[in-house]
Amino acid sequence: MLELSLGTWDHDRVMALHDGRVTVPDLKLAGEIHPTSKLFPWAVKEARFDITEMSVSSYILQLSRGGSDYTAIPAFVSRAFRHNGFFARAGAGIKSPADFSGRKIGVPEYQMTAAVWMRGILADEYGVDCDAIHWRTGALDSGVRRERLELKLPDGMRVEPIAEGDTLQDMLLRGEIDGLLAPKPPQAFLDGNPDLIRLIPDFEAAEQAYFQKTGFFPIMHLIGIRKSVADAHPALVRDLYDGFVAARDLAVDRLRSVWLGNANRLSLPWLGASMERTLATLGPDYWSYGFNANRAEIDAICRYSVQQHLAEFRVQPEALFHPSVLDT
Repeated sequence: MLELSLGTWDHDRVMALHDGRVTVPDLKLAGEIHPTSKLFPWAVKEARFDITEMSVSSYILQLSRGGSDYTAIPAFVSRAFRHNGFFARAGAGIKSPADFSGRKIGVPEYQMTAAVWMRGILADEYGVDCDAIHWRTGALDSGVRRERLELKLPDGMRVEPIAEGDTLQDMLLRGEIDGLLAPKPPQAFLDGNPDLIRLIPDFEAAEQAYFQKTGFFPIMHLIGIRKSVADAHPALVRDLYDGFVAARDLAVDRLRSVWLGNANRLSLPWLGASMERTLATLGPDYWSYGFNANRAEIDAICRYSVQQHLAEFRVQPEALFHPSVLDT
């Protein structure tokens, strides 16, 4: 039996592969759970795991620069709408994401997938020239954050790291930047600081409208398999994809049973309302895997990557995935 290492974060839709409720034929998995802040640098710098969760943006960037140690399967273990992540400083004269044009805006990493999607939204939905923004990069509200791969940007484009020990949140509150692309709400906002404002307060309605217009539930992460493993065991790739589908299905079934149960087992008061809105907007396959159903969305982020001076050419969606899973 083949033994391979697996590294992911603890998403509900992957845990059945870690705990053995889902198995892959003739494969023994040695699973490890790590936050993506560790997984993504490991994936691009040392290819630590045989099978790993990867940043879509960094993977596209690597493919455009000569290749990755991995080939991917269309198991999109992380997806997230992003209209909720536009923040500004009260009094900065910013009322909408459209007002980010020409401003100083913070983002933890220029290349992070969330930022690629958010700049795509700025350009496509709000007409913002993102090249004209002065970008500042670094920790959102604590710790240290650096680009995981070197950027190669055109002359005149301003993407400048902040000083170590400082944070984008604090710079925003001091008036040194005007807004944020935030993958999560800054801590000061959660603490109720009135000087931090969310630019799209009813972000759920905006995200539902965005899905209805584009069909996109933005893909953040996918699963990579070491190319040498895929070359040596090509049948394994499809089996592994099927395993991730089965693990996702168990998680979705579990969530459905909690939602329809009568004991409110999940500590979320309006779970039922959220589930009903999700199904009404996204349909029953709301956490879609597979290449064909998601090709247009993958093509969009490939387009954004080259438009934002990350990828060196426009990578085709088919190039991300092993040939055996292109019919999924």
